[in-house]
Amino acid sequence: METFIAIAAIILGIIGIVGSIVPGIPGPPLSWIGLLLLYAWGSGANSAGDPLSLTVLLVWLGIVIVVSILDYVVPAYFTKLTGGSKYGAWGAIAGLFVGLIIPPVGMIVGALLGAFIAELVFANKDFPASVKSAFGAFMGFMFGTGLKLITCAVMMFYIVIYAF
Repeated sequence: METFIAIAAIILGIIGIVGSIVPGIPGPPLSWIGLLLLYAWGSGANSAGDPLSLTVLLVWLGIVIVVSILDYVVPAYFTKLTGGSKYGAWGAIAGLFVGLIIPPVGMIVGALLGAFIAELVFANKDFPASVKSAFGAFMGFMFGTGLKLITCAVMMFYIVIYAF
């Protein structure tokens, strides 16, 4: 049973890392559920025999909540910082989905082009303003993605340590 829990936790950790990049998959919460599995039903101890504590689990829950909230706030902040509109932020997300056809380059280029086109067409901005807004939306998206990726990678480290 413990082997099954360890494998399930590792799979959740991997899906969490993938979900940090692919939109629509809640990466950090899934990685945290992997930790929860190890705490609740697994051995929950590292190679030295130290158990996974409730304090560690709750601290990671707090981090996951903060990162999840920041993932929505940061792109909007970066877009506004560069003079962008909500159209730029939505365009970056739409471009990212289109770019999933050719990952990872398509995702990056798609997010940038999506924000640019949305600012140009829907926000009626001129070319230089659209480029600046698109860059802000793109940088916000990249910052949020990086934050989620780092969070999930560290949780994956904990999962591996406490699973075996």
